[in-house]
Amino acid sequence: MRTIINKLDYSRIQQCINEAKQFKSISVVEANSLMNELKLGKLVEPEEIPNNVVTMHSIVTIVFMDSNKRVEFQLVYPDKADVKNNKISIFSPIATALIGYQIGDEIEWCVPAGMTKIKIESIAYQPEAAGHFNL
Repeated sequence: MRTIINKLDYSRIQQCINEAKQFKSISVVEANSLMNELKLGKLVEPEEIPNNVVTMHSIVTIVFMDSNKRVEFQLVYPDKADVKNNKISIFSPIATALIGYQIGDEIEWCVPAGMTKIKIESIAYQPEAAGHFNL
């Protein structure tokens, strides 16, 4: 399954990774994992992103398939991360796992307890669908 990545998101995430590497605020493994995920995606202009694709600033609800637990959060750049307000950095493994995937997609994700499967249930807000191309 090929992900779809907004070209602006791609270049901004790449810039964040480069800055984080300089300040050693991201591990080589995390940086490589995120870049590999992005490189596998099909790059498109922001206006061409389907409204069911997880992009930066999207507010997403996921379901943990093993427990049926639902979680809603927003994917943000590292400087805007705020776990208390459900704003998760793109550098986090869950955000890396979701970027570019679509509603209904099931993704295997490694958590400390082992492998789990999550499903993208809905997207409450996607900037591109709302016409917000410059966030």
